[in-house]
Amino acid sequence: MARAEITAAAAPAPVPMNAFWRTIRSYILWQHERGTLHYDIMVTIILIFIFLSPRLINFNDKPVPRDPHPTEVVVTADAEGHLVYQVAASAVTTGDDRSIRDQLLRIIEPISGAVSIVSYEAVSDHKGKVQSYKVLAKRE
Repeated sequence: MARAEITAAAAPAPVPMNAFWRTIRSYILWQHERGTLHYDIMVTIILIFIFLSPRLINFNDKPVPRDPHPTEVVVTADAEGHLVYQVAASAVTTGDDRSIRDQLLRIIEPISGAVSIVSYEAVSDHKGKVQSYKVLAKRE
């Protein structure tokens, strides 16, 4: 009689890439306990991403630069509740009454909308030089 030999086929050695993808999968699924080496590696990778990505990736989240209004208008309320606009004299060129009113109106309207000037007065320093204009305006 012939003897039959049974040989067990040895399982192939695990491919190193298989272990690599298993580790990546465990990182993605967050399968490691706190305090282990793999947990610390995951946290380090996240922190590196958080601190380096703003420098490396353009997120287009910069604030829009605003140019300040060149006329420096201060708005206050008087005793009756009307709005009084104080406009710097440097924003207005000297001229006749109509020209000054038109210039003041062009300065005030972008701030308050459609208004008409009721009155205005020049505010002078002790030498008589005009420093600003106080304008009382009403909405149309």
